[in-house]
Amino acid sequence: MSIRAALGQVAARLVRSRLVVATAGILLAIAALAVVGPLLSPHSYLEADFDRRLLAPTLADLHLFGTDDLGRDLFVRCLLGVQVTLVVAIVASVVSLVIGVVYGAIAGYAGGRVDSAMMRLVDTLYALPFIFFVILLMVYFERNFLLIFVAIGAINWLDMARIVRGQTMSLKEREFVEAARLTGVSPGRILFRHITPNLMGVVVVYVTLTVPQAMLVESFLSFLGLGIQEPQTSLGSLVNNGVRQMEQAPWVLLIPASLLALILASFNFLGDGLRDVLDPRSRER
Repeated sequence: MSIRAALGQVAARLVRSRLVVATAGILLAIAALAVVGPLLSPHSYLEADFDRRLLAPTLADLHLFGTDDLGRDLFVRCLLGVQVTLVVAIVASVVSLVIGVVYGAIAGYAGGRVDSAMMRLVDTLYALPFIFFVILLMVYFERNFLLIFVAIGAINWLDMARIVRGQTMSLKEREFVEAARLTGVSPGRILFRHITPNLMGVVVVYVTLTVPQAMLVESFLSFLGLGIQEPQTSLGSLVNNGVRQMEQAPWVLLIPASLLALILASFNFLGDGLRDVLDPRSRER
């Protein structure tokens, strides 16, 4: 079967999966609203109105989600928070994807002492307390988006490397890899032209589960005050601010927390749907 035909079959199964279509639609709608919403709103995420502090959600003056403790429009700040949280999570997941796939594929294909040495490094990194690693980065570097990408990506690639290594060790014993070796194909070409493409089903599913994990890490860091800093915002920092205002203005906490929960649930359901579509063993159960 040609690659084009195989991709066509996968695309057809994805379209038939109600779970994939529904969750992908929700995520696309949220992302589109996060991009377009702030442009259409008459309010800025920096605009403070102390006369309208902790205003409940209302159509008056288009404060759809109300205002925070400084009188800033919560609707615009929530959409900005979605933008920042998604960008941080997706970029960090791409970083972990690239590092994890390359590292795990090389370790699994090389085997022997090379594999043992590479995986001992992974075990060592697993033993490092993540929060202390982030604090050290904050001490030596200024807080910025790039630092958060590095911090989250530096821990998320470990799981990806282990998964890819195991799959590579299984694939390198398959007949098409043996045939490539016998015809004189170089190990690098076998690894990246024959083995890696066959890992994509597992990798795509795992990435959809890595994104919410990265979102939680970013939100956790922002909640502790180690992530996104004012005047920028993220869903984690909005939740942190909402906790302080929970008794007086519960919507300041409930709205960003609900948005975060909806996005996390959508990514998890999307991952489940992709696993069912891309993994033949799941469809046979």
